[in-house]
Amino acid sequence: MKEMSKKQMADAASRHRNGDGNPLGANSEIARKLKQYYDELVSDHVPDRFAQLLSQLEQTEPAQKKD
Repeated sequence: MKEMSKKQMADAASRHRNGDGNPLGANSEIARKLKQYYDELVSDHVPDRFAQLLSQLEQTEPAQKKD
């Protein structure tokens, strides 16, 4: 197995310290923003009217299954 030169090792360490060694590369920023957006979306409050409609739907589903 080929050994890394001192310069190659220093370059790799520098990339790692700077965050450039991330396996996703430029996609890591996209992944971070998507996760942030998803977390915000999941934590949003469900409007009362929407919750009422979901409740009504859940109540009518069992009645429809009996038919």
